[in-house]
Amino acid sequence: MPAVEVNHIVKSYADKAAVNDLSFSVNQGEVFGLIGPNGAGKTTTIRMMMDIIKPDSGDVTILGEKLSEASKNKLGYLPEERGLYRKLSVIDSIIYLASLKGMDKRSSEEEANELLNQTGMLPHKGKKIEELSRGMGQIIQFIVTIIHDPELVILDEPFAGLDPVNTELLKGMFADLRNQGKAVILSTHQMNQVEELCDRILMINDGRSVLYGKLAEIKSRYRSNSVLLEYEGKLGEVPGVTDKRTHKGYVELVLDGNTTPQQVLERLVSTGIIINRFEVATPPLNEIFLKVVGRNHE
Repeated sequence: MPAVEVNHIVKSYADKAAVNDLSFSVNQGEVFGLIGPNGAGKTTTIRMMMDIIKPDSGDVTILGEKLSEASKNKLGYLPEERGLYRKLSVIDSIIYLASLKGMDKRSSEEEANELLNQTGMLPHKGKKIEELSRGMGQIIQFIVTIIHDPELVILDEPFAGLDPVNTELLKGMFADLRNQGKAVILSTHQMNQVEELCDRILMINDGRSVLYGKLAEIKSRYRSNSVLLEYEGKLGEVPGVTDKRTHKGYVELVLDGNTTPQQVLERLVSTGIIINRFEVATPPLNEIFLKVVGRNHE
């Protein structure tokens, strides 16, 4: 059973479709990337999934059922607009917000201390939220999102304001959630994080799906007709190669339309050079994003 099934949802504001006939599913035990330019409809889609707003048509199924007040406790949601009580202490904030998800004080305090320790935030548990840096507040917000052990976690721009150390910490926790069989939906503009973390993606533009599927298959579909080569020795002319582009530490060989990477590899081996790296070039997700969506959205 998929964790999320979205079927032909539509949402319009003042005769403009923010989300237009969008369908996708999210599997349990995967990190799913929801990406697109500003104004593409990502947050509207998330709010319909969370039952914060209703679609004009279409339907959403979460964990096999229509979302109810009881089933909402199976979700963890980190919104883009953060919402912690600034005058409360860290530990009191976590315990209070956990109580809204049905946790009793004792179990929420135990779990809060465990998560604070795991994230290096335990020494700050007595501080008021307003005393924390933006990044520290972000970590606390993430703890609040997962403390009640949700089956589906939806994260809207979770890396905003985080330094590299805390970014890596959060990515490790995402991997833990996936390994526990939970579904994680990640919405972010940081394509390098999507590329590193996500199993499948949905790219939307103007409220419609423009790319959907396994990240590896999408990258393969957009790969250029070239290979990346690191070698030792003298690289002469290689039949089937129309151009050589030198980069730092490697050379990119552009192939003609009739030559396969395997044929080039065989020809390189026959020359006697030592090959340390041979890789079919695939574009980074950011490049695919710009190609599909258009540079006018940068």
